[in-house]
Amino acid sequence: MTSVDEDIDRLADALTASGDLTDQKWRRSMHAVPRHLFIPERGYAMPNSYRQGPPAHTIDRNTDPEGWWAAVYSNMSVITQRDDGAGDPASAEGSASSSNSAPGVVFPFLELLAPIEGERILDIGTGTGWTAALLSDRVGSENVTTVEIDPQMAAQAAENIRAAGYAPNLITGDGVAGWPQGTPYDGIHVTCGVSEVPLEWVRQLRPGGRAVLPWMSGTSGFKLRLIATRDGHAVGTFHGGAGYMMLRSQRPISGWHKHHVDDAQLTTTRLDPAQVMEAEAGADLALTMNVPRLVMLRMFNTDGAKSCFLAEVDDPKGSWATCDSSPTGEHIVTQYGDRRLWDEVEAAFTQWTQLGSPTPDRFTLTVGPDGQHLRLDNPAR
Repeated sequence: MTSVDEDIDRLADALTASGDLTDQKWRRSMHAVPRHLFIPERGYAMPNSYRQGPPAHTIDRNTDPEGWWAAVYSNMSVITQRDDGAGDPASAEGSASSSNSAPGVVFPFLELLAPIEGERILDIGTGTGWTAALLSDRVGSENVTTVEIDPQMAAQAAENIRAAGYAPNLITGDGVAGWPQGTPYDGIHVTCGVSEVPLEWVRQLRPGGRAVLPWMSGTSGFKLRLIATRDGHAVGTFHGGAGYMMLRSQRPISGWHKHHVDDAQLTTTRLDPAQVMEAEAGADLALTMNVPRLVMLRMFNTDGAKSCFLAEVDDPKGSWATCDSSPTGEHIVTQYGDRRLWDEVEAAFTQWTQLGSPTPDRFTLTVGPDGQHLRLDNPAR
């Protein structure tokens, strides 16, 4: 049997090889804050990449301790809550509402935040408490405030963190409001998906302070790093993809579906939906920027054909569109509502390609009192 340190080093080596761990100071933190202290006895393990690793499966420390341990010290996320506590976290059924994120997701965000000893950090979305403890190891417990909206999760996180030997300020409350009593912060670390960045987070950062968060548009998700300015704004840049459970107050409406089908308009297009769905990440940002309130769902039919479903993010009874790929090259478009969503998407995608398919590093997100604005820095470049 291997030791805990050996298993941690094996995981750290794998993360280093994949490029998910580049600052080896976090390796020391992995030893100081062993992950197994933050994983419940039962959960549902899911690979960080569906192309690698074992399939998703239930883990149970009592019935299969070796399998439980193997999942803990691998690059897998572990679902720790479903349906806000009403479901069985170890089941595949229900909606995941909290987890211990895969190490290959955790450390890129921590490295993007780049905290240093003595900095004041606000951690939003405590979950199991692992990232709050990792941050405490890096900057000191007295400098970390972590906020968790779910009372049961907060209570368990407090036990986990205490067992690891740390004592950050753990607040039970809605992280949308941040924690103004601890301001100003040097950094804000967010562990839930966000579509609209709360202005309170920007206000609670010192000028030059940074926030890192999974920014989830209706088309895709990105690692976003915001830097606070002296005029009450923050300017963000994008640093790779990300997929997280959404902030509870920003969860999307579920149940989008085709309605008023008999009234829908049928047309064709030469633009294959697969081109849109499989384009580089800059295309998703271009669509988000130019097609307001867009949700795009990627679908793969049993016969191998590809389709995309479009809807308005805040209105399950609003406009919708589908585009179904066809081997003839004349792809079938179906649209209903006041908006012609496929036409909007096709125009935005065509503009993106004509501009040279700008990559995510060409886009910025500005957050301030006048809202958030996604821009392409220099379209003519």
